[in-house]
Amino acid sequence: MRFVIQRVKEASVRIEGETVGRIEKGYLVLIGVSDSDTKETADKMIRKMTGLRIFEDEHGKTNLSLADVEGSLLLVSQFTLYANCKKGNRPSFVEAGAPDKAEELYEYIIRECKKSVPEVQTGRFGAEMAVSLINDGPFTILLDSEKL
Repeated sequence: MRFVIQRVKEASVRIEGETVGRIEKGYLVLIGVSDSDTKETADKMIRKMTGLRIFEDEHGKTNLSLADVEGSLLLVSQFTLYANCKKGNRPSFVEAGAPDKAEELYEYIIRECKKSVPEVQTGRFGAEMAVSLINDGPFTILLDSEKL
């Protein structure tokens, strides 16, 4: 499982011109799922993500977590995080999870995040989405379950 976590001042997702998710301060998280991922993998990734201390404290040090700053989450499924570009110039996505399994885990991640984060917004699995953000920093972290 892969999470691209972007610390944002604001972020939103639009589908066919309609805003379906919007947050202020928090994380925009792009989520990629592989076939080997499980709910246990998701739990580990959620714990790591929500525990990250990447917001600045009063001394300018990255010492504060999402909860410390009362931040929000915008969770967006993105199978292209499993693009394999080793051969040629056209990416292969065979390493991405099967859509049914990926959607099940994406929905699980949403439910679990809502247990500890007061505001969780989402995109829509499988939809063509326009994602906008104001990256704060910029500050972007890649979490890969195989490297945790």
